[in-house]
Amino acid sequence: MDAALLPSRFQTWFASRGWTARPHQLQLIDHLSQGHSTLLIAPTGAGKTLAGFLPSLVELDARGKRKPGQAGNGIHTLYISPLKALAVDIARNLEAPVAEMGLPVRLETRTGDTPSHKRQRQKLNPPDILLTTPEQIALLLSDPASERLFSSLKTVILDELHALVTSKRGDLLALGLARLRRLAPGLRTVGLSATVAEPDDLRAYLVDQPDLGQRALSHLVEVSGGARPDIHILDSEERVPWSGHSSRYAISDIYSLIKAHNVSLLFVNTRSQAEMVFQELWRINDDTLPIALHHGSLDVGQRRKVEAAMAAGSLRAVVATSSLDMGIDWGDIDLVVNIGAPKGASRLAQRIGRANHRMDEPSKAVLVPSNRFEVLECQAALAASRRGDQDTPPLRKGALDVLAQHILGLACAAPLDLAATYDEIRSTETYRHLNWETFEKAVDFVATGGYALKSYEQYAKLRKGKDGLWRIAHPKIAQQYRLNVGTIVEAPMLKVRLVRSKADGRRTPVGRGGRVLGEMEEYFLEQLTPGDTFLFGGEVVRFEAMRENEAYVSRTHSDNPMIPSYMGGKFPLSTYLAEGVRAMLATPGSWRELPDQVRDWLEIQKEKSLLPSKDGLLVETFPRADKHYMVCYPFEGRLAHQTLGMLLTKRLERLGARPMGFVANDYALSVWGLGDLSQLFSSGRIPLDALFEEDILGDDLDAWLAESSLMKRTFRNVSVIAGLIERRHPGQEKTGRQVTVSSDLIYDVLRAHEPDHLLLKATWNDAAEGLLDISRLGELLARIRGRITHSGLPHVSPLAVPILLEIGREPVYGEAMDALLEAAAGDLVSEAME
Repeated sequence: MDAALLPSRFQTWFASRGWTARPHQLQLIDHLSQGHSTLLIAPTGAGKTLAGFLPSLVELDARGKRKPGQAGNGIHTLYISPLKALAVDIARNLEAPVAEMGLPVRLETRTGDTPSHKRQRQKLNPPDILLTTPEQIALLLSDPASERLFSSLKTVILDELHALVTSKRGDLLALGLARLRRLAPGLRTVGLSATVAEPDDLRAYLVDQPDLGQRALSHLVEVSGGARPDIHILDSEERVPWSGHSSRYAISDIYSLIKAHNVSLLFVNTRSQAEMVFQELWRINDDTLPIALHHGSLDVGQRRKVEAAMAAGSLRAVVATSSLDMGIDWGDIDLVVNIGAPKGASRLAQRIGRANHRMDEPSKAVLVPSNRFEVLECQAALAASRRGDQDTPPLRKGALDVLAQHILGLACAAPLDLAATYDEIRSTETYRHLNWETFEKAVDFVATGGYALKSYEQYAKLRKGKDGLWRIAHPKIAQQYRLNVGTIVEAPMLKVRLVRSKADGRRTPVGRGGRVLGEMEEYFLEQLTPGDTFLFGGEVVRFEAMRENEAYVSRTHSDNPMIPSYMGGKFPLSTYLAEGVRAMLATPGSWRELPDQVRDWLEIQKEKSLLPSKDGLLVETFPRADKHYMVCYPFEGRLAHQTLGMLLTKRLERLGARPMGFVANDYALSVWGLGDLSQLFSSGRIPLDALFEEDILGDDLDAWLAESSLMKRTFRNVSVIAGLIERRHPGQEKTGRQVTVSSDLIYDVLRAHEPDHLLLKATWNDAAEGLLDISRLGELLARIRGRITHSGLPHVSPLAVPILLEIGREPVYGEAMDALLEAAAGDLVSEAME
């Protein structure tokens, strides 16, 4: 089979490395040579990426070198990655075999970090293989030259496909693939993934879909095997905190792990946690080990330096967020440390796969829980890993705001025929259920802004010509589209520029123009006053001043700097791990693998109160100080709990229980108030089954949303994606405050005059699926029906201590936060153990 599929120079190259082509790599060449799109599912280290590129390299080798004066052939292969760092890393790794085999192949990257002159040159003289991101595909497809650029396209490789398809970026990419198939008939797609729960969803995503009665699937190549990872949970001699997310208690243990290994990759869940962990490690780095920091807010130059240093093997450790948790192929990493709970079995598998990156050697990983509930979550994730279970989210339905953006992008490239465009959009798996009426509303929105806004000239972006085709109303609309394309709505960012602070108060930039350290969210910087210190880019800086879209900072020293907080980056607890935690709590026999202090915690809970059951809901009530508390343990994630807390508070208020507030985390929620909840529940005046009835998602939810600012915030993001509100204009960018004012005004107008507006529907869909987690909440309420257990207690229970520590927490940063939590925990723990 090698001889038939692999040219001799490829066989020689494999042999020179002591390799032979693996069966799945040859299968992929075979499938694509027959024109079949294919999904490859293979464990980390199985050579997925090389398998994805081999068919293209073989074809490009057969095509031979371009003769002098011969016109370019256009792009042959697109490689699309969810991460800029991954595209750059793959390009670096692919250059070696291309050069060693002497292949006539030119490959380049194109991301948001690529200089504009290089991007322009790529359109005029495209490479054979272009490695890029979903946003760049949307940009290229909006160009009138897109037909020429992509007419010779043969293959699209979608890396880490499971991560691409579960967000609005996946919706935009699906629409882009539909257009690419029209520009390049016969286009083949290759999906690569190591973590897949439902392969058929991804197989459907890769190919054109016929009528609704059928579902087309790509071919599938699945690779079994791979060494089982070596994972354990850190068993620290330090006391595991009852609450909090800093993991500061384990810093010395983490440093010892770094010293004991050659190269370690430390993953955290948020950028603020990355800054804190990095700073704490440097504080105790007596051996001056080379440790670096990597997250999405750092300047691109800094990120590239870290990536290059890691690839060169000159670092002992990198503290990183999800900016590095997919696909990066650094075979010298011998340990992955996951700080905090993994939130999902598939995410854990993805991160662990960064160690060794070789199929036949076990990846080594250590999980570091931040608090006691996270110990249980880590244990559930560990059990899932041993079974090889996956919990990637299901494929989503396409978002309407993304649809509107795509329609405008297509019109920027060429006039639109609505019937043909509708058929093209419905050929995608994510939009195959789109009806004509909704499509027409989307076109009307793009063309006029909708009924309530059509009298405003700025919203008129499309016009219908005498030939029946729709065109952009003015060339500047295309320019605006390209400045605002994409589905990632970052919180408004400001550049952080380093300056020298002079004694006379004048500030002089450091170096030419002052070095930019990166970007930070506007809302955090607005809270600062000159002289405040905070962590950024792994160093302590002093806030000096704000100038237009920049914050000036200087280097300084501080024992207790603030840690910047970021709006994004919090992962929801997966349903699968939630089930695992509930099952563990309900099965004391499984506790033997838990640390002694956590096992003792659960044993005392069993003695003082009850344990949550696997399928039911435990509700505890108790008095404390001058208030009465209710604590529930659904284990359904923070979003679902927050929504449930809001709804329970409204219902309890209507029933006369006088609630005062609620607090939620991933595992539990607590409502407190003036009414004696224990007596109200035990007497039957407020039946618990009625309190948690599924109809709470009806009128109560609608009433709360009508008063909530959450819908306005969601509408702002939807409006930016759909193009109603444009963040960027040539030479300027709106501040977060300007965007908010604009979107709030429009939201009020649409609610009053056009309540069925496309963007209001898109806003509700977003809120229900994401911020409110309505579907998961509905499943919770259905699951616990008839299975609610009430435990009336004289005081707080051991299991309730962590959630009560969340109440009234002020945004105090650094060691002060840990000290406050420790002091509060002392009082509560003493009470719980009485």
